Order: sequence, then C-alpha cells, then structure tokens
Amino acid sequence: MEIYNMPIFDDDFYKMLFKFCINISFLTIIIRGLYYKKAKNKEYFFTYYMISVIVFFLCFTLKKFELDLGMALGLFAIFGIIRYRTNSIDIKEMTYLFVVIGVSVINSLANKKMSYLELFMANLLIILVLWLTEWFWSLKHQVSRKITYEVLENLKPENYQLLKDDLEEKTGLSIEKIKIHEVNFRRKFANITIYYENK
Repeated sequence: MEIYNMPIFDDDFYKMLFKFCINISFLTIIIRGLYYKKAKNKEYFFTYYMISVIVFFLCFTLKKFELDLGMALGLFAIFGIIRYRTNSIDIKEMTYLFVVIGVSVINSLANKKMSYLELFMANLLIILVLWLTEWFWSLKHQVSRKITYEVLENLKPENYQLLKDDLEEKTGLSIEKIKIHEVNFRRKFANITIYYENK
C-alpha cells in the first residue's frame, strides 16, 4: 500500500532498527564509556550523540536511493560539518567527532557484502584501539578548563610567567598550557582555557 507513491511499510524498516540498535550501543561505549569517563566534559556529549544519529539515518536514507553521486555528495556534506565556525575544537574532541561519524557511516552502509561478524569486529576494534590509547598507551592525560580572567596586564606575551603563576595560585592546579580566546577591553576580562595534567 502506498501514499503518494511512497510505501507505508518496507522490510528495510526492521533492518534500520536493528542497525540503529547496534550503532547506538557501540556509540554509547565510545561516548559514555571512553570519552566522558576520561575527559569529564559534558560540552560535546549532546553533540556527539546527535551528530552520529543524524549521520546514521542520513547515510541509511541515501543508500536507499542507490545513487553513487548522491552518496558522494551526501558524505562530503556530512564530513564538512566538522568545520565548526563558531568555536574552535581541540584535537582530541575533533578526533572523537570523526570517530562517532565514522562508526555511524560504517554501521549504516553495511550491506550483504559484509557479514554481521565483520561489522561487530570493526566496531570492537575501533573501541579497543580507543581504550588502549586512552588508558594504557598515553603517558599523561591533559584536561582543559575554560575560565574568565580579569588581569589583562598579564596577558601580554612578556608577562606569560606572571599569568601562569597567578592562575596556578588561584586554581591550585599545575598548569601546562594557556590559550587566550577572547579579550574584552571594554569590560576588562578575557576568556581563556587552561590545560593541566589529570593525575
């Protein structure tokens, strides 16, 4: 039965639900079990889930049309969203964003040429490598924190040590790197990010 040349039900409905369950399960391990447990950063929690879900359904929908050109343009647009223009993304967050997009694309485009065993193994190997690099192979884990700073005089390049000492005294952290994002001279404050080792 169709409505305006579009079927009400298709057998691919069950395939979509099954693949979605696989995808969301592995994404939860990656996002909640690996990324958030280590980074403790809620800022990208919502973003990772929603982008991966949209990418999954977008790829699944494009695949139904079986148009090579359409698929190529669709994937190009998907990976184009990585370039956020409002906020800069740290390398690690960018990597996790690429991982969740990649996992969603793999799970949505899997077809009869690929067995479910291969699909599960691909997901498991991605998680295994993430787990090893996060918990065993990395020598230290750097954590970032965004703060508002009001002593503008210390933002000068020649006063870097003064800025670092002042921030360490106020936060009680051993700071390794400081990044200045925005300076508001009229209101006399600056938005900066400090990086410190999470022991």
